[in-house]
Amino acid sequence: MNWDMIFGKLRWDSFVFTGAFENPSSSEFVAFGAGSIVILGAICVVALLSVMGWWVPLWKNWLTSLDHKRIGIMYIVLAIVMFVRAVIEAGVMRSQQLAAYDGAGYLAPDHFAQLFTTHGTIMIFFVAMPMITGFMNYIMPLQIGARDVTFPLLNAISLALTAAGAVLVMASLVLGEFSTGGWSAYPPYTGLEYSPGVGVDYWIWAVTLSTIGSTMTAINLLATVYKNRCPGMTLMQMPLFSWTTLCASALMLFALAPLTAATTMLALDRYLEFNFFTNSNGGNMMNYANLFWLFGHPEVYILILPVYGMWSEIVPTFSAKKLYGYRSLVYATIGIAFVSFLVWLHHFFTMGQSAAVNVAFGIGTMIIGIPTGVKIYDWMLTMFRGRIRLTTPMLFHIYFIVVFIIGGMTGILLSNPTVDFQVHNSLFLIAHFHNMIIPGVLYGLFAGYIYWFPKVFGFRLDEAMGRRAFWCFAPGFILAFFPLYFIGMTGATRRTISWSEPAYLPYFAVAMLGVLLIMAGVAYLIVQVIVSYRDRQELAVPLGDPWDGRSLEWSIPSPPPEYNFAVIPVVTSRDAFAENKEAGIAYQPPKAYEDVEIPRNSMSAPLIGLAALALAFALVWHIWWLVIVSFIGLWAVVIARSFVTNTMKIIPASLLKAENEAFLAAIRDAVGVNRDLEMSPQNRGKAIPDLLQHLPERGQHVVGAAL
Repeated sequence: MNWDMIFGKLRWDSFVFTGAFENPSSSEFVAFGAGSIVILGAICVVALLSVMGWWVPLWKNWLTSLDHKRIGIMYIVLAIVMFVRAVIEAGVMRSQQLAAYDGAGYLAPDHFAQLFTTHGTIMIFFVAMPMITGFMNYIMPLQIGARDVTFPLLNAISLALTAAGAVLVMASLVLGEFSTGGWSAYPPYTGLEYSPGVGVDYWIWAVTLSTIGSTMTAINLLATVYKNRCPGMTLMQMPLFSWTTLCASALMLFALAPLTAATTMLALDRYLEFNFFTNSNGGNMMNYANLFWLFGHPEVYILILPVYGMWSEIVPTFSAKKLYGYRSLVYATIGIAFVSFLVWLHHFFTMGQSAAVNVAFGIGTMIIGIPTGVKIYDWMLTMFRGRIRLTTPMLFHIYFIVVFIIGGMTGILLSNPTVDFQVHNSLFLIAHFHNMIIPGVLYGLFAGYIYWFPKVFGFRLDEAMGRRAFWCFAPGFILAFFPLYFIGMTGATRRTISWSEPAYLPYFAVAMLGVLLIMAGVAYLIVQVIVSYRDRQELAVPLGDPWDGRSLEWSIPSPPPEYNFAVIPVVTSRDAFAENKEAGIAYQPPKAYEDVEIPRNSMSAPLIGLAALALAFALVWHIWWLVIVSFIGLWAVVIARSFVTNTMKIIPASLLKAENEAFLAAIRDAVGVNRDLEMSPQNRGKAIPDLLQHLPERGQHVVGAAL
């Protein structure tokens, strides 16, 4: 039995560390440092879990949990870890471009190409997607009054597959290399002829695992919205975040399938010479471009629609008003979801199709701006004459409106094929895309994270640190990307490692300053969590409603119990919880309690994730015995799970009654706080509705009735 049979294409020089010794250079030392961080980070995590004795709790309470809330948290934690890597890579790329004026800089061309490929791949598939999926997993079932998602085990498997894909991307820092073909991985460059190494294979299997996991998530969330809404909640009574979850899940279901097909066909080209996308033997790479962008453009709205839903929860809460134009927002969401499938071809206006086709897709691209404009106006009208509290989430929202409109206008420019032809493949395009994604998705996720953090963990985040983070992010984004508009218009191309135009130097310097400010903002968010955890007793909001929220998730304790609701709520209106608070009938004890069934923990999901990771790693390195073993192991777990019958556990009515009555008693005994005390230690999660703060006599009567 020889080496190849056991280890496939793996060699000693596959380790990233060997390059620094055999071919020392600044680029190799950067790679050495990145690989070392991954190894040391893994060692530190293992040591911490061992020293603190957390292995058993981690396995029993988290990795095997089927609770949608814990799964949502793990999605977000995964996204945060990957986000830190992607931000560091962005800083390295920008510093390389600053250093490479009329010279080579400090990175090798292939290394730079790997960086922009991993940055894009990670930010889309392993930051934005899992973070949004985490929010949808955690918040949507609470908003519709459900105990869990429809398929809890499928939910855990989806997370395990996504995590396996992320681990595969991280492994490429230590073993081998990642793709140099960009996040879109266009063949024929990513075919075996031009990219014979393992980098493209890492990309294929990491993305494939992610898309399979996200497709299963879409099925789960769609079924949950349709089947698990509480009594009385019609579709037109759902909160906007639940509506955007519904539409984004529909997009995921139909948009991710073309990408999974494309990555599978590309893999068949590379492994079995199928010639789907080659330049010869009947292949056609335009088939790949169509499949990829059939996913790629709806993907933009998979990312941004849930954030639109977050803004639709944050704005009315911190404006102390009902959401303006609810129905128009719903119809706009549906319209965006529909039109997003009709405009994919604008991503290759320059690839040779007729002028008539380009014009049709250009018009379609412009049309999608109409429902987006409806949303902007509805949010502004919600704020109009509201009693706005300029909390950190609201600061992010106001900033988002201003900067996002600028990005939208540049998108209208790019929808014109003649303009697109001039700036295609330039830094203008990079500036536009980031102008939509960073304020539109990333900063929205930060706002939602701060908004719902007290619901998830039972204590608020430190407001001062949040504001400091915002005041780093706000100018940081403008400085980092607005200069790219200018030099992109003058011809600066994207994905370029070095350049010789002296006029670009000040623009790259300003962009580097912006990146540093963004990194400072990330640091402040990390410090915010540390400070808030230290002061968690003062920031605690166990009563569950620190912001005077309007939807059902704010009606239960923070953090929520495993079963979510002691008794499934019955609603009769859109803002039932807010209206009940104003009428003094919120927090009423139920007439009776019943036993509740919730899913038992299962080790199936993490075992499937490990088997999928082993299978993908073996395919990357052509370790065929491991491919067979892991494939059999994966399906063995699935088959074994099908024989398990004891999948549910009972929470007795007596326990529900004891816990819920203690919560209601705490609500009765607590003193409500108004908006002026919202950020003070007096805020324990019982907010006095803003309406009652301005009707003293009625307020005293209603609050007295509630007590």
